[in-house]
Amino acid sequence: MRRRLRTTAGALFATATLVVTASVAGAHPTHDGSGKEAGFDLVAEEVSPGGVPQERMTDIRCEDGMAGIFPCHKIDLASFIPLSEFESIWANDVWGWTDPMTGHEYALVSLFEGTAFIDITDPYDPAYLGTLPTAVPGNFGNIWGDLKVYGDHAFIVTEAGGHGMQVFDLTRLRGVTEPQAWTVDNHITNFGQAHNIAVNEDTATVYVVGAWNGVTIPGCEDVDGGPIAFDVSDPANPQVAGCYGGDSYTHDIQCVIYAGPDADYTGREICVASNEDTVTVLDVTDINDVQMLARSPYETSAYTHQGWFTEDHRFFLLGDELDELDGTVTGTTTYVWDLADLDNPVLRGQHNNGNTSIDHNIFIKDGLAYQSNYISGLRVTDAWRADQGRLKERGFFDVYPVDDDTVFAGTWGNYPYFDSGTVVVTGIEEGLFVLKPRVKSSDN
Repeated sequence: MRRRLRTTAGALFATATLVVTASVAGAHPTHDGSGKEAGFDLVAEEVSPGGVPQERMTDIRCEDGMAGIFPCHKIDLASFIPLSEFESIWANDVWGWTDPMTGHEYALVSLFEGTAFIDITDPYDPAYLGTLPTAVPGNFGNIWGDLKVYGDHAFIVTEAGGHGMQVFDLTRLRGVTEPQAWTVDNHITNFGQAHNIAVNEDTATVYVVGAWNGVTIPGCEDVDGGPIAFDVSDPANPQVAGCYGGDSYTHDIQCVIYAGPDADYTGREICVASNEDTVTVLDVTDINDVQMLARSPYETSAYTHQGWFTEDHRFFLLGDELDELDGTVTGTTTYVWDLADLDNPVLRGQHNNGNTSIDHNIFIKDGLAYQSNYISGLRVTDAWRADQGRLKERGFFDVYPVDDDTVFAGTWGNYPYFDSGTVVVTGIEEGLFVLKPRVKSSDN
């Protein structure tokens, strides 16, 4: 079933009261009032509901299962920056950028108020450089935001009606050491809101998904949240390349130049879309003549949320955001899809880690899956036995130490791709965690 409603919500941070407008597109699973929306109460708390004080922390090693107040295994806390330093009430997603000239590493944190920039080159002493304001301040839809990077530019979307896509030249951060007031370099307004954004660096293409409201692009008005492609070969000036609505609403997507075992599609641009109740495989080599290769449901689906290819493009690890909450599974579950035949995906297995929390976003690097699993925090699993449908947990860092309930709180997203090995993780009601994992895949 396609579910595209939001209930009223709130967030959680700021002693001051904010005026929040409620014009938000409904393109996310219906929640019952106990989810993300329940936490959005516009109250700044000295200690988050997860038990994390709003104060900086630094250099806390994971020993005997704890890093200070945080349960952990083989992942150290380099530093923690509370939301209060960003003057924020809510964090959602996070991405990263490495300056190709200086080697400096930056965390880009999506907040209710906008996008914060943090220099984490010294992970034990990060420098907050200021926040780019959201295009629609105070809009409730800013609870949901996403951003990606291509060509030293950040591309930013939220669920706020009328937000469109902000474009920011990240090289402007070069040499900055103190918080600044930032403005956008470009603002794309031919769609209103979006739930998510993806980048295929090999084709210089940005894919906006979940944009079903306010789309004015000729020929794309009725894609109903399906992917809208932008050519960003000139990253400062994105141009519409095409769109696809053949499977209606897409919640998240990953697109690659395919180099996996299915020789029929070698060198083609393949997208795997998480489409609410199916895993949908698309050949988007010609964005104006997209071919749906497969549309695969599964028995325990509740809300097909997000996933990521293994590096050999053989497997796709999927998280379903509502299966734990709806009780279609008995614990935090990751689905191992075998895409050896792109026309016929096979669900090879389901990894249940024995926890009770909800899973959210997954990214893979060096054979390890970095999973932001809400209240149970960052979980790092080894995918080297994916051919058997099995995963093995190698490490974790729990950003919400008070419990592991089946609710929407804790970590939203993570970014594991810095060459330094630093991993940044957002806590929705906490702030930014800068982590140093000490885990390796069995395949390395």
